[in-house]
Parts: sequence; structure tokens; C-alpha cells
Amino acid sequence: MLRQRVITAVVLLALLLPAMFAPITWPFALLTLAFVAAGGWEWGRLNGATGSVPWLLAGLTVALAAAGGLGLASGETCRACDAGAGLWVAGGLLALWLGPAGWSRLPQALRLALGPLVLALAWLALTRAHATGINFLLSVFCLVWVADIAAYAGGRLLGRHKLAPSISPGKTWEGAVSGWLAVLLLGGAWQWADRHFAAAVPGLATRLLADHGLVATVACLTLLAGASVVGDLFESLVKRAAGAKDSSGLLPGHGGVLDRIDALLPVFPLVAALALR
Repeated sequence: MLRQRVITAVVLLALLLPAMFAPITWPFALLTLAFVAAGGWEWGRLNGATGSVPWLLAGLTVALAAAGGLGLASGETCRACDAGAGLWVAGGLLALWLGPAGWSRLPQALRLALGPLVLALAWLALTRAHATGINFLLSVFCLVWVADIAAYAGGRLLGRHKLAPSISPGKTWEGAVSGWLAVLLLGGAWQWADRHFAAAVPGLATRLLADHGLVATVACLTLLAGASVVGDLFESLVKRAAGAKDSSGLLPGHGGVLDRIDALLPVFPLVAALALR
């Protein structure tokens, strides 16, 4: 299993890094579009779709993303990302309140339609972050990764109080607080590095601080740390409702695409709404 995980990670990095650092934007856009299309296929299977329907959902994800991409120059994408941020703040919390049983009771058509919409909105926000600059994009990726790693470590060391036992029994409030504190520390360190090295493109925390001030920056980073947890829990909820351990087996040793991007799905639309006006 470890060997599989390492090989898959190396292959993914070999694809992602050249696309991310390419002097043109389309390699990164196409590669990440393929990932969200795979996520749309997984979403259909997790929500009971059979036959050709998961493939149709993958195609719908691409179509929605492409349609949104056409609005990049006109500013329509800004409004789409704002809508995505609002959808996660309201709808994500509502889904967690409903729990796996409540999710299963929702009309299947509604559940199926939600996946391509969420994935396309996340892709639009992701491509906007990439177009802003590599330093900015990496600062968002690192926020999510640090929140996840610190939450895992804090939960293992200090975890006593379950965060959402009916959805993900391993997650604790102590882990979530550890992830939040790590995000604040990362933001401070990234802002210092941007100033010290005179970054041409500021990272997320630096941009938030310049636009909104210290108190609002802390509030925004807190919201984003919480959003990463919501994204993780939401995918766990869908898998639990489906009785699945992983979203698929597309990434050997890692599960599926949704297993790897779940925490990113709410974070990028919120980042676009907060910092990419």
C-alpha cells in the first residue's frame, strides 16, 4: 500500500508541477479540468447513478466549467465564485446538519446535480488563483494541507471530544482547533516571507492583510480553516451515505480524486470571494 501511495504521488507531482509552473495557463487548466471531471464521475457513482449517468455527470462538470471559463474576461466568474462561496457556507452546513441519513433522503436528482456545480465552481476559482500567481496559489494549497496535517496530529495527540461522530468518528474538536492555529501561524509566516523576500505576487495572507486589516484577516483565515474541515466532512458524509470507504479506486493507494480534493472544494471559491475581487 505504501509503495502504491508513493508511486501515485510521484506520478501526480510529475504531471502537476510542470503544468503549474508553465509560462502559459492552459496546461494547468486542462489538467485540473480532467481531475474535476473524474470527480464528477465519482460523484455520480457515490450518489447511486448507474450506467452512463456518471459519465454524463463528468461531461456536465466539464461543460459547466467551460461555460464559466468563458466569463473570465467579463467578470461573470467573480459572481459565480461568490455564489459558490455562499453555497458552501449555507448548503455545506445544512448538509452536515442533515447527516448521512438526511442526505440520502434528498431527491437523487438534486444530489446528482450538486456535484458538477460544486466541482465546476471550485475549478473556476482554482484557475483564477493560478492566473493570479504561483505564490498566491501555493499559499492556498499550503493552507489546506497544513490545516489537514495539523488537525490529524492534534487529534491523535490531544483528541478527546468528537467533532462529527455520525460522519467521521476520527475527527475531534481538538484536531480542528490545532488545524486553525496552524493556519494562523502559516499565514503569519507567509506574510513575513512575502515582505522579507519582496514577493512580486503576494500570498493569500499578505493580500488579505493589505485589503482588510489584521482583525479581518484573522477572521478570513479562520473561515477558510473551517471551510477545509467542512469540505472533508461533506465528502465523508456522502461516502458514509453510500456505504463506501473511498470515492473510487482511480488513484491507487489514495482512493479517488474526491478523497484528495474534498477540502479544496469550498476553500477556493471562498478565497476567490475574499481575496480576488
